[in-house]
Amino acid sequence: MRAITLPSPGDADALVPAEVPDAVAGLGEVLVEVAATAVNRADTMQRMGLYDPPPGASPYPGLECSGRIVALGRDVTGWSVDDEVCALLSGGGYAELVAVPVGQLLPVPAGVSLLEAAALPEVVCTVWSNVFQLAALQPGELLLVHGGTSGIGTMAVQLARQHGARVLVTVGSPEKASRAEELGAERAIRYRDEDFVEVLRGLGGADVVLDNMGAAYLGRNVRALATGGRLVVIGLQGGVKGELDLGALLSKRASVHATSLRARSATEKAEIVTAVRDRVWPWLESGAVRPVVDQVLPLEQAADAHRVLEASQHVGKVLLQVR
Repeated sequence: MRAITLPSPGDADALVPAEVPDAVAGLGEVLVEVAATAVNRADTMQRMGLYDPPPGASPYPGLECSGRIVALGRDVTGWSVDDEVCALLSGGGYAELVAVPVGQLLPVPAGVSLLEAAALPEVVCTVWSNVFQLAALQPGELLLVHGGTSGIGTMAVQLARQHGARVLVTVGSPEKASRAEELGAERAIRYRDEDFVEVLRGLGGADVVLDNMGAAYLGRNVRALATGGRLVVIGLQGGVKGELDLGALLSKRASVHATSLRARSATEKAEIVTAVRDRVWPWLESGAVRPVVDQVLPLEQAADAHRVLEASQHVGKVLLQVR
C-alpha cells in the first residue's frame, strides 16, 4: 500500500511517500480502505519528533480517516464489508489501508460526503470529551475557544451553540473573525488588537476555556475564568511550562485540566465514540452542524498540507484525499 512515512524527524519535507506492507485487521478490528484523512497539529508534532505514536499504533501519521471496510478481523460484529465509515485512529491515516478497532468506527452521517467525513472523528471526539464530558459545559454557560477557526475551533463553536451555550473565540484576523461569527460565535476576539482577559472579565468570566496554547496563556486563562470555571488545555503551541497562580484558582474555586485523546485506552475511546454517535451524529444528519473543510490535497502532497496548517491561514480542516 502507499503511505506517508517518516524516516527521520524534520520539517515538512521529512514526510516521504513510499510503498509499505499492507495493514492487516487483527482481533476486534476492521480493515478500512482509506478515502481521505485529515491533517492535525498532532501530525506536525509527530513529524518533528515531539509526539511519538502510542505503543502498538501505526508509525504513519493520521489520527482520523474516512473510507470503506474491506475486511473484518476476528470477533467483529455489527459491521460489514463495503460499509462506508469514518474512524478515530491512533495513527496510520496517511495510507491506503488502516486497521481500526471496531469501537472507534462511526458510520458516515447522512448528508455528509465520504470525503467530508474524514474531517469529523478527531475534532468531534476531542471537543465532546473535553468540553462536554470533562468540563461539563451547561446550557447558558459561556465557553471561550482559543483558535476559533481551527478544525477544533470550528467544531467547538457549532457544538456548544447546539448545546445552548454562549461562545466567544480568539482569532488572528478580521477575516477569521467573520468566519467564526458566521458559525455561531457570539464574538470573535482579535488577539493581536484586544486582551481576551479584559473582554471576558467584562462578561463575568468564562465558565469553560478550551485552550490550545498551553504555557503562554496559562496565567491569562485563569484570570479569564468565572467563579467555578474550568480550563481545559489540549495543546501546547505556546510552550509546556508556565506559572500557575493557585491563589487565583482557590479564590475562584476553579480547576485546570490537561488532557490528550490519542494515548487513551481503546475502551475509553470506544466510550467517547459511542457518546459522539448518540449525541452529535443527529446534529450532523439534520444539518445543524457541518464539517468545515478549508482545502483538499492529494496524499502525495502531505508536505504541502503540513505547510498550510503551520502557516495558520486556514479555516477548518485540511484534508488529504487518498482515493
